[in-house]
Amino acid sequence: MTDQSRLFDAGPDPFGRMWRVQFRWLQTGISIRHADTVDVKFFVSTGDAPVEEKVVALPHEALLTLTRDHGHKLSDPYCLRLAAAHLRHMIETYEDMEKTLVTVTPEELTAYDRALHSVTVPQRG
Repeated sequence: MTDQSRLFDAGPDPFGRMWRVQFRWLQTGISIRHADTVDVKFFVSTGDAPVEEKVVALPHEALLTLTRDHGHKLSDPYCLRLAAAHLRHMIETYEDMEKTLVTVTPEELTAYDRALHSVTVPQRG
């Protein structure tokens, strides 16, 4: 899984299209919609279609459990990578693409965390 989460291409979707994804912002959901989540907003587009907004909501309690159980820190970059992984999944399967706001399940977070941490990061010399 790539570590590029701010601007990337995803797909193809089931219709053979590639999507351009651009990170917009990350903030706690409680501040904008009274939800205990970390919300990550992206703009997505394909071809000549209008740009769409997608907000991936990461449940805060599940994030705390995941980071505690796996011994890493809860940080903005970590949340961004998890949200980008879910958006890639949405595009590739076209699951929930009709929605603007999608909440990731704790099980999905665990799977994305596993995939993120299976990537070998090159050592700087």
